[in-house]
Amino acid sequence: MNRDDLEKLSRPELIELVLKLQRPMKTSRTSSKPPSTDKKARRESAKPGGAKSGHKGYFRTLHEEPDTVIDHRPEHCPHCHGKLEQELPGEVAGEYDAIDLPFLKPLIQRHRRLSVTCPHCQARVKAPLPDAARGSPFGPRLNALALYLKTFHAVSFARLEQMFGDVFNLKLSQGALNNMLRRSHAPFHGQKLSIIENLRHASMVASDETGIRIEGLNGYHWVFLSGSAVVHEPRLSRAAQVARDMMAGHKPELWLSDGYSAQQGHGRRHQRCLAHLARDVAYALEASEDEMPFRLKLWLDRVFALARGVTTYAASTLKARKRKLEKSLADILATSPQCEIAEACRAKFARASPRLLTFLDYPGQVEVTNNACERALRPAVIQRKVTNGFRSMWAAQGDCAVRTVTDTAKITGQTPFQTITATLV
Repeated sequence: MNRDDLEKLSRPELIELVLKLQRPMKTSRTSSKPPSTDKKARRESAKPGGAKSGHKGYFRTLHEEPDTVIDHRPEHCPHCHGKLEQELPGEVAGEYDAIDLPFLKPLIQRHRRLSVTCPHCQARVKAPLPDAARGSPFGPRLNALALYLKTFHAVSFARLEQMFGDVFNLKLSQGALNNMLRRSHAPFHGQKLSIIENLRHASMVASDETGIRIEGLNGYHWVFLSGSAVVHEPRLSRAAQVARDMMAGHKPELWLSDGYSAQQGHGRRHQRCLAHLARDVAYALEASEDEMPFRLKLWLDRVFALARGVTTYAASTLKARKRKLEKSLADILATSPQCEIAEACRAKFARASPRLLTFLDYPGQVEVTNNACERALRPAVIQRKVTNGFRSMWAAQGDCAVRTVTDTAKITGQTPFQTITATLV
């Protein structure tokens, strides 16, 4: 807006423009913006680092399976200077771990194909072609390490090439690394299909998505989560058809998501993520002087407190609490706020009101926030910021297949590297 446009504004319009400019900026606490976009506190006013006074000390726990155990015995008594024989029984007075890495050296097997002369007919006979002569010379453990670093630590091909050269003294071109990762994706695609089939039988499903770049286009990284399955899916669409394709006609009893319309209507009952609404209320409290945001905050505090102990209440108690909360919310939404921000907040709650307390009808079966989906998407978001997306669709599909298998295995306590290694070896 230039000077001529400002001169054409009326007095009320100028007042409204100034009020909008004076509104506080949205942060990760008052919106869905990531914490990395928040302004950092000034060093002079920032809290000092380190442990606070009276902090309980914590120490590294001993490893469960040490490779070797070395006993240290006293040789002389410090009191009488007598010699202490090695046969004396001893008790453990303290245990300490010394941890280091072994010398990193790749295991290289040279396969030689020999030919011999037949003593009967004098023909030259060659040995059958060994498996090492077919396909890639790189083994599954090397593939697993490259796939783990590329997928979960966003290491570029150039840096992978340098790392394998510096650490292992191996020469791998970026083209060889690209082919290695493409081959490594294949077994994960097969496992992803069985995980999707598991998802299509779940009674509760949560969903979320975030933006990614695929082949220079704006795409979306979707995630679908149940109690025993986590499915990642790359698409160039953010439409509801993505969820319908994923579920293939299955309509779970419960569906959890944020307020985006494309994620609505896929379950028989829907629970709206209350964390998103709580952030909207937090911003309204900062930017508005109307009393409605404060009343909505108090209402949400009661809901969150009830959700924390929802499994400890009797069914009749939960029904009574739900009726009371619904009536309280209806009274709050019946008022007309005088502020535009407060009105927007009221409208969001009004549209979502039928889906805010679904969890009370299914105690312990559905959460009140969609934080699990957001945590599942966080590594992909970090990778997007580091690599700026995928150059090809096959790379995006392979990445999501790996994340699907590793995140599902993580439910049972396996680490991503353990899962990748077990899949490829």
